[in-house]
Amino acid sequence: MAMLNVTHDFLEIADGEVVTITPASVDIEDAEGNKVERAPFHVDTDASAAEKGAYEFYMLKEIDEQPAVMRTLEQKYFDEAGNILIDQDLRDAINAADRLYIVAAGTSYHAGLVGKELFEKIAGVPTEVHVASEFAYNMPLLSAKPFFIFLTQSGETADSREVLVNVNKLGYPSLTITNVPNSTLSREASYTLLLHAGPEIAVASTKAYTGQIAVEAILAKAMGQDKDLEVAKNFDLTGELTKVANGMQALVDEKGQVEKLAADVLGTTRNAFYIGRGIDYDVALEAALKLKEVSYVQTEGFASGELKHGTIALIEKGTPVIAIITDPKTAAHTRSNVQEVVARGANVISIAAEGLATDKDQIVLPEVHPLLTPLVSVVSGQLLAYYTSKQRGYDVDKPRNLAKSVTVE
Repeated sequence: MAMLNVTHDFLEIADGEVVTITPASVDIEDAEGNKVERAPFHVDTDASAAEKGAYEFYMLKEIDEQPAVMRTLEQKYFDEAGNILIDQDLRDAINAADRLYIVAAGTSYHAGLVGKELFEKIAGVPTEVHVASEFAYNMPLLSAKPFFIFLTQSGETADSREVLVNVNKLGYPSLTITNVPNSTLSREASYTLLLHAGPEIAVASTKAYTGQIAVEAILAKAMGQDKDLEVAKNFDLTGELTKVANGMQALVDEKGQVEKLAADVLGTTRNAFYIGRGIDYDVALEAALKLKEVSYVQTEGFASGELKHGTIALIEKGTPVIAIITDPKTAAHTRSNVQEVVARGANVISIAAEGLATDKDQIVLPEVHPLLTPLVSVVSGQLLAYYTSKQRGYDVDKPRNLAKSVTVE
């Protein structure tokens, strides 16, 4: 992205190769000194797409772009008849697996946790989610027919690539889901699915996270349909993604409400907690990461039922606790946990799905499919993080000590 104002043509260099560059030529040799012929590839992305326009920070621009990303994914992955446009080779390869292994880091890891729910409930395949830096040097016992899915915004994540190198040596099939075509993890995996989210410039990922979840949902539906599973065939994903896009739009249109909550509840706090159960716990982890990344508030995401097993000792008068409530099965339990922290003086923000909301909930989420609630609930967490950082006078797009693409282990 940094070079698009200079050139749109790039040349891939593989590990172990030596390149000699002169004003007139570029010569590539492999480790044995043999000449390598390789054509450059062209990047079509318009450099102007990476401009802020009227926005003060890229992060808010990218939060606001998420409804458009959902609509773009509908256009890219479905034809007019509603058929899913994913190559049958990939569908056959992934359906031949007895277990999926999602490997990722940071925000992408949290998208993988939601993906586990999608693949297991829609495609009916057991799924594990692993932190790339741990998996690379402590590979677990694998199933007989594993299939690896790498989630990465940049496609250059060093921890994930270390795993992919090992996976390739073992001869296992793999898929990279990324926002960057021709990136290293895209080139080196067996298959690639793109997020089509457009350039993401802010260090804290937002639209890539929601794009990853949406692509996982599309892939899970394709897998389930190929297996003739009723749950997949009855999952109207195009209609549901339209609902998600509209729900996201409603949330970003009312961002002033979240800005006030950030000032009132998170304004000067040093620490905070997100709580939720099931898929809401997955979102709590991501929302907590966003808040700590850009505002430096020490924030942790917890399964709300775990509060009484130790964490509640940290709750005192004024401690911010943000509860996510979108699952009817566990809503009453999470509300009970909310009462526990309120009794100890916590300052609570509750984010609830429309059908479960009460007049005490500060943020009410538009109704979407239960498996897709992370796509709307996370938007509130992203906005809370953005406004908390902005109100504290920080550079929201460039939080200290962090980089957009983590290219070292």
